[in-house]
Amino acid sequence: MASVTREGSPTYVPPAERIATFDNDGTLWSEQPLYFQFLFLIEQVKLAAPKHPGWKNNPAFKALVANDQAALAKHQKELLELIAVANSGMTVEAYDETIRAWLVTAKHPRFQRLFTDLVYQPQLELLAYLRANGFKTLIVSGGTIEFMRPWSEKAYGIPPEQVIGSSQVVTYQLQNGKPALVRQPKLDFIDDGPGKPVGIYRGIGRRPILAFGNSDGDLQMLQYMAAGSGARLALLVHHDDAEREFAYDRQSKVGKLDKAWDEAVAKGWTVVSMKRDWKQVYPAAPR
Repeated sequence: MASVTREGSPTYVPPAERIATFDNDGTLWSEQPLYFQFLFLIEQVKLAAPKHPGWKNNPAFKALVANDQAALAKHQKELLELIAVANSGMTVEAYDETIRAWLVTAKHPRFQRLFTDLVYQPQLELLAYLRANGFKTLIVSGGTIEFMRPWSEKAYGIPPEQVIGSSQVVTYQLQNGKPALVRQPKLDFIDDGPGKPVGIYRGIGRRPILAFGNSDGDLQMLQYMAAGSGARLALLVHHDDAEREFAYDRQSKVGKLDKAWDEAVAKGWTVVSMKRDWKQVYPAAPR
């Protein structure tokens, strides 16, 4: 930090170029047993079912109702189609309200805390430290901007305009003579893996000098950041604390850390051990 913020330093970085990007799922908050947004999307499918009586014959919906994970794995395409329908057709404002309402009641199945309580305390401290030293902090996530923007500022101090993510097609319409933005059942951009550097370029037009991730989905973002000139810092968090959070890496179906870990070892990137390096995982539970 001293080397990039001290004027006269050979690696000094002007404030406008102090960009730090963070993945969200598994980097700023937990992601097991399933990505939290996916749990929300599934809930919307169940709530929309009465409007779609034909779904009762859909194999993915049957598997969802029966909580049959093996069957769901066999019918991923059908499940994604149901999710697309259930999460479209409404205005962006209405969808925003639905997300906010879900987040104030839905709880994690293991910890029985609100999902927004399961943000990482060390990352909150790091975000504040970076901003205190003139950095702009951004989220660059495979999750959608529609899901993250309603709560990112309250949870992380990151305003919605500094959230880069996947996005769904939205169209402009006149409803009862009033302008409206309406969600369509189709993805517009996938901000994961090789899509992350593209999202950074489109979203801010500057290459970050610090990037923090936790999985193979963050590999290209870290590679893109590290390839720039001057001082660079690439960070990965390793989930190795089964007692306080979860332990997973190379074999995980959610947040797999395999190729990115190998590259971190080969190139000297910093791998943060949740078990060894984090004194506290989550903020203290409210009394």
